[in-house]
Amino acid sequence: MSKPSPEVYEQGKGMDAHNKAMREIRSRKDETYDPREPTRVWIDEDNTPDGVYQSLTIILNTGGCRWARAGGCTMCGYVAESVEGGSVAHEDLMAQVDVCLEHEAENADEESGLIKIYTSGSFLDEREVPAETRQAIAETFEDRDRIVVESLPDFVDREKIEDFTEQGLETDIAIGLETATDRVRRDCVNKYFEFSEFERAAEHAEAADAGIKAYLLMKPPFLSEPEAIADMKRSIRRCADVDGCHTVSMNPTNVQRHTMVEDLYHDGGYRPPWLWSVADVLESTSDADAIVVSDPVGHGSDRGAHNCGECDDKVQNAIKDFDLRQDPAVFEQVSCECELTWELVTERETGYNQPLSR
Repeated sequence: MSKPSPEVYEQGKGMDAHNKAMREIRSRKDETYDPREPTRVWIDEDNTPDGVYQSLTIILNTGGCRWARAGGCTMCGYVAESVEGGSVAHEDLMAQVDVCLEHEAENADEESGLIKIYTSGSFLDEREVPAETRQAIAETFEDRDRIVVESLPDFVDREKIEDFTEQGLETDIAIGLETATDRVRRDCVNKYFEFSEFERAAEHAEAADAGIKAYLLMKPPFLSEPEAIADMKRSIRRCADVDGCHTVSMNPTNVQRHTMVEDLYHDGGYRPPWLWSVADVLESTSDADAIVVSDPVGHGSDRGAHNCGECDDKVQNAIKDFDLRQDPAVFEQVSCECELTWELVTERETGYNQPLSR
């Protein structure tokens, strides 16, 4: 890929050392991508304030997150899958939407009530998705029930959101907050904004009659397992207390290509979180005033959240069951001998001896 570099928007944000390291890591990428093909598309089920919906998830292939091109988040490799050059034309983005609609028609018995649109950056950043495209997408899905679009808080404002709410769509803005702890977000994730900016974005969403879905990151680099668990429990409760934030999605870190996390992983300095940790957080925060869900990507693999290998699928199924039912009792149905190892890790792992177990 072309050598990433900071622009005026990015200067003075994040940690210089992290940004420098991430730019070097990202420069190793040499794949190219078709601007008329989405990065990914799939059909699933999601829990919402209006109940469980069949969902169509679309990851548009844009020119990539502008923050990632300056260096960006230590765990995020999505910019490496973006189209070269920093932008994609309106016609190409709409061609990607057509591909996703064809996928839905071929793989689902009915249209999905929930549409989720991501760009591996910020859908509301008009450098990634022009206003013309945003408005066309709103019109394309005006007959659906609900839509989720992802954005950094910088780009969240009432007028952009109203492109969707004025179509009669229940609209949610998904924000990659990662943690409610500013120090962890800055030093471990290398995200530049503070929790107060998340709260401001929630106010803008509420003014447009939209809701907020907070995305949190379970176990960013440089946190031990017990520190990561404690941070998630605090963060979920703090997000749930923000007006308009009705859903919190906790994403366990997975080892993506062209990231600082991958370098640490190969050097023996990082292990993705245990699935037991994910279950523990969900069970402990089930009384929070929000829908709390998790979808461990790559569960059971060395690069994703995992236990011993024997019980991974069972725990993953319990997590999925919890997502839909919000009943912590589901975790009473799974057990494994490796839980004893996990308990030892949560008691003894510290920042200077991690990972205590692979």
